[in-house]
Amino acid sequence: MFGFSYWFLPLFAGCVWLGTLLAMLGRWLALGSPHYPWMGENDNVAYISSIGSTSWGYPLFIAGSAVTIATFNLAFISERWLRHKGRLAQNYSVTEKVLSGLAILGAFVGGAGLLFLTIFDSKDHHNAHDRLLIVFIAGYWVSAIFICAEYQRLGVKYREYPILAYSFWIKLFFILMELGLVIAFGVLTLYKNYNAAAPIEWVISLVFIFYVWSFTIDFLPAVRTRHQQDRFPAVKKSHDPMAEDTERGGNLFGGPVYTRGGHSEHGANVSSNY
Repeated sequence: MFGFSYWFLPLFAGCVWLGTLLAMLGRWLALGSPHYPWMGENDNVAYISSIGSTSWGYPLFIAGSAVTIATFNLAFISERWLRHKGRLAQNYSVTEKVLSGLAILGAFVGGAGLLFLTIFDSKDHHNAHDRLLIVFIAGYWVSAIFICAEYQRLGVKYREYPILAYSFWIKLFFILMELGLVIAFGVLTLYKNYNAAAPIEWVISLVFIFYVWSFTIDFLPAVRTRHQQDRFPAVKKSHDPMAEDTERGGNLFGGPVYTRGGHSEHGANVSSNY
């Protein structure tokens, strides 16, 4: 039942990033937590980028980031394609498709920021590295906002599929957690408390892994919708979906069940997927 499928993409991406971080941290600790020349004089805890600037950490950091980004980007594209084909709950309005497209764009920008910050290391390209770090964080954070907006709208219309609500709340939780951590990291860096900021950077990267893994549950319904007869039915398009949501009193997953083709339909063939 749970053979190789699309859910493997975000799972694999998160595992690669986790393995990359653990390999870098483990090697640094095994070497006796050395203090590198490009670290601050009083810095006792190495940033990820500090380890990634070493002769052995540089290729590992680039390779791990490249594989993670490529696989995670493929997951975003696959999610869009599966909704279009009815393998996942289909978008019912142009607005949702635009939100999905913006989420993909944000992920691509964030991924590019991550890849290039590994190439432009903090040892030789400190200023460029810091700017690319902002691009990385901002790109994925904005992407998460758009995908949460899409899932909120899907959840209002597809109340019979609670997994949409679960996915929304999980992603929203990680968005807010990352925001708090990034603010703390920025404040500590501003006041040059680098020994406290460095561990927070590691935590931010680890929380990002759980965000990536949260996409695994989004793909689970596609396991049972391989055949045409088991797929989600097409939905009736709304000419003014924003107004329709307001008219129907749709709040966060509190609106009525959306009607397909003018009548209520609960998707008997696929309801068990959710």
